[in-house]
Amino acid sequence: MSMTTPIVDFVRSYAKSGTARLHMPGHKGQSLLGFEPLDITEICGADELYAPEGIIAESEANATRLFGTAHSYYSTEGSSQCIRAMLFLALQGAPQNGKRPVLLAVRNAHKALLYAAALLDFDIRWLWPSAQAEGALCSCPVTAEALTGALHALAQQGISPFGVYVTSPDYLGGVQDIPALAAVCRAQGVPLLVDNAHGAYLRFLPQNCHPIAQGAAMCCDSAHKTLPVVTGGAYLHLAHDAPVQDEAAVRGALALFGSTSPSYLILQSLDACNAVLAGDDYPRRLVQCCVALEGLRRSLNKAAAARQCPVPLAVAGAQQEPMKLTLDAAALGCTGTALADALRRAQLECEYADPRYVVLMFTPENPPQDYTRLQATLEQLLAAVPAGLPRPENRAGEFAALQQQAVQRCTIRQAVLGAQVRIPVHKALGRVCAMPTVSCPPAIPVAVSGEEITPAAIVLMQRYGIEELSVLR
Repeated sequence: MSMTTPIVDFVRSYAKSGTARLHMPGHKGQSLLGFEPLDITEICGADELYAPEGIIAESEANATRLFGTAHSYYSTEGSSQCIRAMLFLALQGAPQNGKRPVLLAVRNAHKALLYAAALLDFDIRWLWPSAQAEGALCSCPVTAEALTGALHALAQQGISPFGVYVTSPDYLGGVQDIPALAAVCRAQGVPLLVDNAHGAYLRFLPQNCHPIAQGAAMCCDSAHKTLPVVTGGAYLHLAHDAPVQDEAAVRGALALFGSTSPSYLILQSLDACNAVLAGDDYPRRLVQCCVALEGLRRSLNKAAAARQCPVPLAVAGAQQEPMKLTLDAAALGCTGTALADALRRAQLECEYADPRYVVLMFTPENPPQDYTRLQATLEQLLAAVPAGLPRPENRAGEFAALQQQAVQRCTIRQAVLGAQVRIPVHKALGRVCAMPTVSCPPAIPVAVSGEEITPAAIVLMQRYGIEELSVLR
């Protein structure tokens, strides 16, 4: 597919034109780091991100065709901006019944959801993992049956949520059954909203697994996480049945949460990425990457079985996305953070590590030596595993306890905007969680703003290395 790159072409032409830059930014195109000649603002001819009629409109039209959506919009401020805009649009499109708006959302949501709830002042009812699910902060698998039950339970309380919000893929690589969840949402007349920050590439697999193709009404993608785009590049995708279709309304929603000075370096990166994705080479390289990772998983798990490790080293299965390699450190008898340190000593930097898991993110841009070095390092670690390691403890009970003890003391908005103080976690029992100041990754709060800090919350915070938190004064 032939693909134009209008933003890239304009900026490069401007950089070579010799025009006196009597406008922002202050570096005037003079190189300090090397990219400054290509760093411009919304000058004549460069179009405007939130009211595009020229090169940005053309570039977004290219992205829309590539992703097969009703419309794909650019963000230069990551998926966080898109999440807020998506929720704003869902609120705008919902019937107004005079009651406080309610969102039904998975519990492993990124803290950007809580910030959106604080800014837009809506309540959240949580979808929790089943009591049988293996406990992990980043995971919250939801079945169609569980979603149906939750929607019926809300209906019995006279609550009609303005959306169902899920994270898929999650930080550990788990994916939700989007087609089944979308079918439930359609039957109930509620839009399915997907945080697809980690899954932009899913559109370009041989079997299109992108949420929009699978029935989501809206979703966000962090282009920079899995595509060749610089940090901050993202998309807000609308399906043809999205609750709001008016382009001006969508632009307004994005502008509400975005800077009036969008980065043209990021816009050029999104624009150039269109040409990469449209080429015949990218799908082939993507498949090669997925095949190589599947081979690595099989090889590692075969070696782990030969060492009689208590669990497979590489997490695998139909509900895992193909471009994450998630390692279970319990196979080696250590913690995820210790395994990450061991990999770091071999000059292998992971994306995320927690008490049990290490997440490694690959793309077609990883050279072959990355795979070779990783396999050699892990095989060395496997060779040192002592015999007779015990099976890891199933900690699902800790999350079940968190759900059982959870009590909302005030709205998320009241908690986030209220007077706060930071205190040690061990002194927080009975206090009300304020700002969700968890680090990123994974940026998933144990306790949600407005909830009482319970014994179960303290146990989990301490296990995940959270030493302080913000509570209401």
